[in-house]
Amino acid sequence: MPVTALVSAKSSGVTTAALALTLASKRPSLLAECDPVGGTLRAGFLQGQVSAGFGLYHLAAAERTGTEALANAFASHLWGMDEAGHRKLLPGLTDPAQAAALGRTWPALSEVMHVMATEAGYDVFIDAGRLALESGRLHTTLTPAPLLHRADLTLMVVRGTEQSLTLARHLVDPLRTELAERGSGPDALGLLLIEEGPYQAHQVTDALKTPVMAALPWDPDTAGYFTNGGRPPRGYARSPLLRHARTATEQLEAAASRRHIHQQYSPRPANAQLAGILQRLAERGGPRG
Repeated sequence: MPVTALVSAKSSGVTTAALALTLASKRPSLLAECDPVGGTLRAGFLQGQVSAGFGLYHLAAAERTGTEALANAFASHLWGMDEAGHRKLLPGLTDPAQAAALGRTWPALSEVMHVMATEAGYDVFIDAGRLALESGRLHTTLTPAPLLHRADLTLMVVRGTEQSLTLARHLVDPLRTELAERGSGPDALGLLLIEEGPYQAHQVTDALKTPVMAALPWDPDTAGYFTNGGRPPRGYARSPLLRHARTATEQLEAAASRRHIHQQYSPRPANAQLAGILQRLAERGGPRG
């Protein structure tokens, strides 16, 4: 199953979209709330059920002990969102100041998430929050960069509005370059469209030169429940947001599968240093005996 990271240029509904995908998946699913600015589900959707002694921040100390300690801590800090235990949440930070402690934890945490996906068969969704750049690169503290680098798919969440597209336009190319140079490849980048505003999927694809891999409807009633918690709106299980999210999870799995097959059968790029040596040898006519 894929590991999918969601980011945005500004508040575009990343958390709501990630939660909808997690709850709608036909497979076991995990939502990791990894926004360095802090998580919102603890106080909103979960209505304070989860204390500050539970969640992402506590994995940093475990990682310093070792991989096994991190894996055990990860498992013990997952919150079940349904009685069957098929929907799990790793609650996010309670204070942005905690983000600095996670700098060395992200790579190991990424490995754990991929094990959850490949070995345990979970759809893993990462709420990576707002994208932050520093000198054209992903900010090492304000963005969980290693999670984006390793994700099977990295989706920028956009709305079909002029403002949202304008904000995203300045970030798409740096993110694509980052994934090409440090991640799993530029083709990991796609868009998740929130269908609010006049622009349709094909127009958004053309505007940002990036494919819309899935779309979710503008459903303020269900989105409000995901943001604030409380009593689910009437017809919640059949709401437009959840119905379309089920389709979206299948589309994302198919996209990740196509990437995986392509990577298996594509020649791997040569080591840059080795390629340079071979080129110089070729220019000299090869080594002489």
